[in-house]
Amino acid sequence: MRTALSLRKWPDQGRTLSPGVLACAVVAAAATFLSQHYGAPVMLFALLLGTAMNFLADEGGPCQPGIEFCARTVLRIGVALLGLRITTAQIAELGFGPVLLVVVSVALTIVVSMIAARLLGFQSLFGLLSGGAVAICGASAALALAAALPAHPQKERATLFTVVSVSALSTLAMIVYPIIAQGLGLDARAAGIFLGATIHDVAQVVGAGYAMSQQTGDIATFVKLLRVAMLLPVIVVAVLLSRRQAGAAGEMGAGPKPPLLPWFAVAFALLVLINSLGVLPEAIPAFGKDASRWCLVAAIAGIGMKTRLKDLVTVGFKPVALVVGETVFLAVLAWALLGLIARS
Repeated sequence: MRTALSLRKWPDQGRTLSPGVLACAVVAAAATFLSQHYGAPVMLFALLLGTAMNFLADEGGPCQPGIEFCARTVLRIGVALLGLRITTAQIAELGFGPVLLVVVSVALTIVVSMIAARLLGFQSLFGLLSGGAVAICGASAALALAAALPAHPQKERATLFTVVSVSALSTLAMIVYPIIAQGLGLDARAAGIFLGATIHDVAQVVGAGYAMSQQTGDIATFVKLLRVAMLLPVIVVAVLLSRRQAGAAGEMGAGPKPPLLPWFAVAFALLVLINSLGVLPEAIPAFGKDASRWCLVAAIAGIGMKTRLKDLVTVGFKPVALVVGETVFLAVLAWALLGLIARS
């Protein structure tokens, strides 16, 4: 009986959500068009266009429910579909050295980011959010971690700032890091590892790697996908920290703890395993990658619509210094670890 009642509500829910979902889809399409024609990160275009249309998210407006749906549910679907980007075989191909480099650099970057955030007067979870975005996969990681973190009045503002900053820094790194790799005298394999371990977003890694050589591009892409695979354990850590904070607050009457493993994290892991088995037709992983990208772009458009530009421009110097410092720390650490691997 309850299932039948739920099914009857679907048409009503569809009518309620469709205006906002359509608005986010239009912004996502426009951002994709601009990105393809002007070469800037699609996430950055989606954010800027969404922020310019924030009047659509006004309380009680027809678009608000659909925008909320995109910023929350569509976001989680997009994160889950990221699992179709990688396989365990790709990870094994890299060998032990690059895997160790990625694991150590991701872990240390996030830990140092959380400590630095506390020293700058922020919550440690903001350091986890920004450090995870820098260490793993840029805007996608920021959105995934934001989905796993507990609700907070400043969470969406922090997420928006993180996405904007890592997108801008990733574009800058795509131009500067190949020059640095050449200046350091790195060969094709070492340059690929360096680029894949340091540039934030996948698209910028691909652009920087293949601009140097085919071999560098292949290796950089594999290393970057390994960083994407680190998303699941980091989400688990984020949820554990959230549960601990919720438990401490729960003693004062706060709400329930978040689940240990969000459904989208479980789906992410399952899709990685299924994709690794090689049983899927090639069209399915390709469709999943495109669907993931569209979901994430629509989600960030929704987050942009929910944010006032004046909130973003008043973040101050400290958050900017934190993200820039995290980026520099990751690059220096990856270069140092690369030297240790070369000597071993």
